[in-house]
Amino acid sequence: MTDEPDPLIPTLHALALRVEAARRLAPSAGTAVLRSIVDATAALFGAEAASLALHDPATDRLIFVVAAGEHGQGVVGLAIGSSEGVAGYVFSTGQPLALSDVASDARFGRDTAEQTGYVPRSLIAVPLVDDEGTLGVLEVLDKRGETGFDLRDVELATVFARQATVAIRSSRIERDTAALLRAVLLAADGSSAIDGSGSATGSTIDALDSIIAAEIRSLDAEGGDPLWALADQIALLRAADPGQLELVRELLAVLVRRSDHGRGRAR
Repeated sequence: MTDEPDPLIPTLHALALRVEAARRLAPSAGTAVLRSIVDATAALFGAEAASLALHDPATDRLIFVVAAGEHGQGVVGLAIGSSEGVAGYVFSTGQPLALSDVASDARFGRDTAEQTGYVPRSLIAVPLVDDEGTLGVLEVLDKRGETGFDLRDVELATVFARQATVAIRSSRIERDTAALLRAVLLAADGSSAIDGSGSATGSTIDALDSIIAAEIRSLDAEGGDPLWALADQIALLRAADPGQLELVRELLAVLVRRSDHGRGRAR
């Protein structure tokens, strides 16, 4: 009796192909990337501190995951309610906020700030938001010098928040891919993958993880595929001038029309 090829492998390979293309177009980002964004934010503003808090849906709390600046590190690991303090207000409303005198604002949680070892005089807080929802909040504390934060500073902080949001979304897609594929495969092969209690057995999960990892690694062997070169080139366009992007968009539109025309003639 010969072993028949697993019919799930082609589907798994196709999914892995799409995930890899997405990863190249939106490079993954972990804590190190978020820290670099916060570091850059603090440096640009000449701020005493900057921090980034992410929302944890399971507990409905904002958790400060990275910080920068001389007085920033004390906030890392702190968790607050999703509507608590300035960060909670910005997260729940989706609106940026600039305060020149935090002590006079009822939304400022002084007790929480004291837990970090640093109580700011002024701050900016902007949401990490995209079309899918709000992920967290970026805060910048106490710009050095006589001047306080202004509208231009809010706009700049929003740019940094947008980059952090893109990085977080990309990281979560990559992180959750294996779990998603595992769930799909377990559902598709429930008879052998589920034990009597309705849970996946450890050996089955290990086997599926190995298959998923092998499929994604196998894409490296396709390095000569023009798809990857194209994806890498498109990724570089993130830093291009808007005028150049419009030209690229027009060229791609022409290529798509030619491709559609070619397929029509082939039929």
